[in-house]
Amino acid sequence: MSGDKAGLRAVAIVEAAKGLLVLAVGLGLFSLMHRDLQAIAEHIVERFHLNPASRYPQIFLDLSGKVGDSKLQLLALGALGYSTLHLIEAYGLWLQRRWAEWLAVAVAGVYIPIEIYELWERVTWIRISLLAINVAIVAYLAGVLWRTRHAATANRGFS
Repeated sequence: MSGDKAGLRAVAIVEAAKGLLVLAVGLGLFSLMHRDLQAIAEHIVERFHLNPASRYPQIFLDLSGKVGDSKLQLLALGALGYSTLHLIEAYGLWLQRRWAEWLAVAVAGVYIPIEIYELWERVTWIRISLLAINVAIVAYLAGVLWRTRHAATANRGFS
């Protein structure tokens, strides 16, 4: 089962990285409260020499004008909840807790239909990669759960 331990730790690292990344984004959103988002967005577009009339910079600029402090606070709290879930999941996987294996299967499994839909809408290498990674994680963890259950059942038969 040392292979399972190494695999679970690898998944734990991925989940911890996701949790920490989203936590950083949430803290960044929280730091934008009570600031002029429109001016910040315009500065970013200018700094990166983007054409403000093109599609994506225009979307970014339009959204920055519509986001108020209450929306920022809600997004930051959502990011905090999401990151907390992934950090708890990572902690449990690192310690090889069965509840964490089930949680990881459920959390990763929830995204698969969404990722398939996104891929259906537009195929990109990033979307293919995200789907492949999530399917691999779910398959691996389902295998770990099956092996541990099978081993427990076999051990009970010999007692």
